[in-house]
Amino acid sequence: MKVPAEAPSTTAGVIATAAGEIDAMSANVAATGSASQLALVELRRQLAAWTRHESGARLGVDPEELHQLRVAIRRIDALLGIFKQQLPAPLVRARKHAKSVLRTLGTARDFDVQLAELDRYCASQSPAERLAAIPLRARLEADRAKARLRMIRALDGEPTRLWREALDSGSAEYAVAAAPGAAPAALVMPERVRKRYRKLRKEIRRLGAKSVMDEYHVVRRRAKLLRYALEPGAQLFGKPAEEMLRSLRRLQDGLGEHQDAYLANNRLAALAAAPGAGLPPETLFFMGRLAEHHLNVTTRARKTVHGAWEKIRGRRWKTLRARMEQLSATAARNHERSPVAVAEVLAPPDTSANPEPERAPVPQSRPLKH
Repeated sequence: MKVPAEAPSTTAGVIATAAGEIDAMSANVAATGSASQLALVELRRQLAAWTRHESGARLGVDPEELHQLRVAIRRIDALLGIFKQQLPAPLVRARKHAKSVLRTLGTARDFDVQLAELDRYCASQSPAERLAAIPLRARLEADRAKARLRMIRALDGEPTRLWREALDSGSAEYAVAAAPGAAPAALVMPERVRKRYRKLRKEIRRLGAKSVMDEYHVVRRRAKLLRYALEPGAQLFGKPAEEMLRSLRRLQDGLGEHQDAYLANNRLAALAAAPGAGLPPETLFFMGRLAEHHLNVTTRARKTVHGAWEKIRGRRWKTLRARMEQLSATAARNHERSPVAVAEVLAPPDTSANPEPERAPVPQSRPLKH
């Protein structure tokens, strides 16, 4: 089956056009706009990222494209949850389909990760070991191909097309119909971040020497949600947010290695036990050594979790919390005096006459590593 290189969506052109305006709006929205505006700008950003990475994900030449596509959809799902009180009901209801798409993309992504890890491991092994790994690689590639076909069908399916169109039209229409007086981003965002921090702290405290993989997975998900809640306000919070995001990425990376090794071991065990697998004895022996390697990775990754958390909960969180409290207090006072007019902030500036004085440049956020 030939995999289509281009996404068949009818909204891709609309999203791509809107993407050119996103950066111009984001700085003003973060500083002076409402939480609703911020949600819309970030939603448009992630829809643009979807358009940018979908063709590469379909081709399958660069595994990073599928990773970035999955990240964009995961962030869309998180935004619809974080801002569910600021977004219209049709947009929030559109979140239901995200889980299905993410599962399908995740299965294909897991094979990409396992094949890459197999290559890294084989690079340090003897020629005989690399030869024994060939049947395993062939089996993983065959399973990956099946997972990718399921992924393509999901992306081409009508439910995904309708979902994407709903996200695009819903975010565009709400940008026009946003009501004046909406709560400012500087008032809403700190509470969103604090709420997700408390949930992460609760799950971290539950971890112990006998914690199982599912408990670590919950911590990873909570860390990811805190990161997604913090990213839209990174420009607003400044340097404290940048430092916190770096620490969260380190925690996420450690937990990600833990999960990848765990899933890889499960797949190796399933392959070895499958009737009629047809793997030669030397390959099965190689798989045993590879499984031991994955267990060592899991052990090392577990040891890094609490160290990474100590850095998050210490000075970094206290500095960020103080910054958020300051912004919240100022925003609350300003909002009482002069509620934000959402439609005015989203409207393009009128430069035909009497242009406004040039504002001081707003610091740009750095590209985020996923």
